[in-house]
Amino acid sequence: MSDLFPERVETERLVLEAATTETVDPLDLYEHVREGAPHVDEVTEYVTWDPHETPRETAEFLELVTDERENDEGATYVVRPKPGEDGAGELAGLSGISVDWDRKTATFGVWFRKRFWGRGYSGERAAALMGVAFDRLDLDAVVVCVHAGNEKSRTAVSRYVEAHGGHHEGLLRNFEVNQDGSVADVHRFTVTAAEYRAATDDGE
Repeated sequence: MSDLFPERVETERLVLEAATTETVDPLDLYEHVREGAPHVDEVTEYVTWDPHETPRETAEFLELVTDERENDEGATYVVRPKPGEDGAGELAGLSGISVDWDRKTATFGVWFRKRFWGRGYSGERAAALMGVAFDRLDLDAVVVCVHAGNEKSRTAVSRYVEAHGGHHEGLLRNFEVNQDGSVADVHRFTVTAAEYRAATDDGE
């Protein structure tokens, strides 16, 4: 297994652990991403994946992200709250970082179960993954895209992107292809390495 991406990332309130076929039971994950899971339709309203129809679909997803990690293309993490947090130790959601090495760019993605919304967890894990992208992987930029209409996520992303010196680049029309073949407009946000280091004083 490649060690380009850390197997474990910790923040003040969260633990991010590598999601692979060796570390995640597909049946456990399936309970949260399956059709009929609590609030799954709300969770998937503005993402590119649909609720899973069978455990096999979840197993195939874990195989895909394991291959991406082994090929140094990206990493997916299980996000769990630390002790002291409501729901400590539970699977709160998944977070991913995919890398385009030719462009020296990382793209972030995340989803959380509804009971973990509104806690600021997205910004907290994003700050940690920016450290991975810029300090560990020596990339030039981080990209975050938010589906048009997802105002809660847009607000959250705006907040943590601006806190790290980045900005909203604009609305990209017909940019994202969903699993069902439909297309969506997305807001694109970016943070460059120079912006990140200026905002965090790492460049001094």
